[in-house]
Amino acid sequence: MQQTRSVELGTGLFVLLGLAALFFLTMQTTGSNTLAGEDTYSVTARFSNVGSLKVRAPVAMSGVTIGRVQSVEFDPVSLEAVVVFEIDSRYDQIPDDSDASILTAGILGSQYLGLQAGGSEFSLEDGSEIQFTQSAIIIEQLISKYLFSSSSEKEHE
Repeated sequence: MQQTRSVELGTGLFVLLGLAALFFLTMQTTGSNTLAGEDTYSVTARFSNVGSLKVRAPVAMSGVTIGRVQSVEFDPVSLEAVVVFEIDSRYDQIPDDSDASILTAGILGSQYLGLQAGGSEFSLEDGSEIQFTQSAIIIEQLISKYLFSSSSEKEHE
């Protein structure tokens, strides 16, 4: 009887530690390091395809996270996706002719917004819109283009 109770207590403790570890891991991987409470400014960019870009996705420049995506919405007039993102106010010298691209972290990783500096003397500010954008690369579209191009080449031989 005593041994059964020890096994049950050990099993319960093991499950509890496992749940605590899972909770900790979840909190570490969900990007809880937001810019809330810090001074930020909002910038807008329009894309023909945002892929699987999500709200709270990182905004990076030169590999450094400088902001987060605030919203991803569809504009029914221009038929484009409108992405609004926040940039930490410490980074207030970004040229206003910079370009924004939707990039993928690794081969199958999550998508994020990457900025590349332009050469303008004027900087982005609250309410600015980035004019130069590059949409997400959709792996399925690349594969289908490759398959159809190789099959049409075989037909012409």
